[in-house]
Amino acid sequence: MKHLQLFIITLICSVISAVASDTTHIYRIDIHKDISSTTWRYLKAGIDEAQQNNAQAIILHLNTYGGTVLHADSMRTLLLNTNIPTYAYIENNAASAGALIAIACDSIYMQQGSRIGAATVVNETGEAMPDKYQSYMRATMRATAEAQGRDTTVNASGDTTITWRRDPIIAEAMVDQCIVIPQLSDSGQVLTFTANEALENNYCEAVVSNLEEAITQHIGAKQYTITQYTPSLYDDIAGFLTNPALQALMVTLIIGGIFFELKTPGIGLPSAIALIATVLYFVPLFIGGTAESWEVLAFVVGIILLIIELFVIPGFGVAGVSGIIFILGALILAALNNIVFDFTFVAGDDVTRSILTVLAGLVVAIVLLIYLSHRIGSRGMLYKFALHTEQQNEQGYIGVDTTPASLVGGNATTLTRMAPSGKVIVNNEVYDAVSLHGTFIDTDTTVRIHDYRNNQLYVTPIDNTSKQ
Repeated sequence: MKHLQLFIITLICSVISAVASDTTHIYRIDIHKDISSTTWRYLKAGIDEAQQNNAQAIILHLNTYGGTVLHADSMRTLLLNTNIPTYAYIENNAASAGALIAIACDSIYMQQGSRIGAATVVNETGEAMPDKYQSYMRATMRATAEAQGRDTTVNASGDTTITWRRDPIIAEAMVDQCIVIPQLSDSGQVLTFTANEALENNYCEAVVSNLEEAITQHIGAKQYTITQYTPSLYDDIAGFLTNPALQALMVTLIIGGIFFELKTPGIGLPSAIALIATVLYFVPLFIGGTAESWEVLAFVVGIILLIIELFVIPGFGVAGVSGIIFILGALILAALNNIVFDFTFVAGDDVTRSILTVLAGLVVAIVLLIYLSHRIGSRGMLYKFALHTEQQNEQGYIGVDTTPASLVGGNATTLTRMAPSGKVIVNNEVYDAVSLHGTFIDTDTTVRIHDYRNNQLYVTPIDNTSKQ
């Protein structure tokens, strides 16, 4: 009896195991938004989950009118490099960047009435971009179609015939209106396929009525389970914050905040802005796995080196230059998935994007700093924000000591190094002061007092020498 029970249990386990082995585990990732940093994050996180859970197939459920070429290219690279079979199911639209993503999948299935194509690069107003942008997109579409493989046959006479699984010329015609394909597209028209036209020209494997039909009748999974990738709130927020345009803005605020904080005494609004921008830049990258602790530490070291250069070491030399290199290097490397300078798994496009993002933010910061340095402190700008009413003592207003104003025109001695703010001493009294032209002034230097405003004296060295 005991042996019989053991046999039955073994038989049941074998049946369950056999059934389980015939069940295909499919991961479904929906792309129903414009292609952007958010949808790129959806795809990356979805593929990572599918690999961790040993999925046997990934279905990309597409319904998009397109989006940014940058993120579409990154999504294309993810799909081409994954070791899990990928299938595109086009419910309604796979236009522009969506067409590129669909072609990157191993197979395409289109619902009746859906469309694919129209991949011309346009600007925000819908106008076609110059030819250099179209040339890049043509090459990308062509390379993606070529990546799906070809068949080479040699006939009896020795002639070689190449048959592409996805014709690269058709992919180019989806971008360039000048490419003419007889009976498909005329000059002046960008190619767009209906579902049936895509099937006739090998740009989809089948036209189906729903996703289940694609899975059971064409993918061949009679028994299957589908795991739906569900983006978290963090995915949406991180996708927004990792947009290159927003990252460039964060770099601008970081650089600008640091500069203005070093130009003014104390800790105030510029520090708060720089700190918030730093957090918004690094945190999504750190949680996403691209930024590492040592890159954040390198950024902090860069800030410390700048502070040392400005307030401790006279002049501007090794510490200052090293600080700038540490800061910019940390910002660039944090956006790259490198492992302590090992760039094996980092795409060249990612390196270019990271460098350009940081440089764009730096250039904008420099332009704004030059402009604001000439505007802030000018009478015209300050006058716009001044109160023009008189505050009488009879109304309860208390006067402020105007003694420092009487010092204008006299001399003082620097008590601390001015970089460019610091302290000076006059008649044994200590006052806050700022170098009038932003130059650095060493301690124990005799200076001329030119102005008094905002509770600060504005001075210049009498001998007209200062440390740069």
